[in-house]
Amino acid sequence: MERISREEIRELLELKHSQYNRPEFILNDPLSVPHSFTRREDIEISAFLTATIAWGNRLSIIRSANRMMDLMDRSPYEFVRHFQPGEHDGIQSFVHRTFSGVAFDFFLQRLRQVYTRQGGLETVFTEGYDAGGIFGALAHFRKIFIPDGTPGGIARHISDVEKGSAAKRLNLFLMWMVRSHRSGVHFGLWKGIPASSLMIPLDTHVARVARELGLLTRKSNDWRAVEELTKQLRKFDPEDPCRYDFSLFGLGVFDKF
Repeated sequence: MERISREEIRELLELKHSQYNRPEFILNDPLSVPHSFTRREDIEISAFLTATIAWGNRLSIIRSANRMMDLMDRSPYEFVRHFQPGEHDGIQSFVHRTFSGVAFDFFLQRLRQVYTRQGGLETVFTEGYDAGGIFGALAHFRKIFIPDGTPGGIARHISDVEKGSAAKRLNLFLMWMVRSHRSGVHFGLWKGIPASSLMIPLDTHVARVARELGLLTRKSNDWRAVEELTKQLRKFDPEDPCRYDFSLFGLGVFDKF
């Protein structure tokens, strides 16, 4: 495409943000799953599990995430608090692409540990953030959630930023938890991590559009690409750079940019 000016890029991103940062888009988005809950911990857990399986067709993600919630009796926090491995046949039979019932069982065990002994998801991520920003938050969470000896087929479902992963799903989860709830889209539940520090959830659509616009030059969709793109987006809005995720994703998925 013909290169457009930085001001034209900013105007385009603002236009698309206004178009897509709306509650009516939640219905066909994985965000609809945590939005079906009101209790803080239910929102956190459902959002975390939904983000964990957020790759592929969006409607398939929604179906699978709702299946998870059904298996947890639509009360994820209470289910996690009292979860015992092997007591629920449906857990072991769950599958979403490469995320198996064995992985689901493991995640529930670890979530129980996080909420009964670590103070909850917010506490773990915020501890890491206080020590080393968003990179530190993601690295610390993985160390807590994935203990040594975890089988690789399970461990791969929590991205490792220390090995260069873009950590799209974890950044997506943080965006849902941290960004302001004023638009009715995200939740704004966590106050210890500022929106200004969030990193863009880099999926293939966002990366492709960003390269088309000249906002991303790195060819690999890795952590360095996340840093590069987020740095560029901060030039447009230093306080909330990830709000342009709506713009880039919408341009790629809905507008076929």
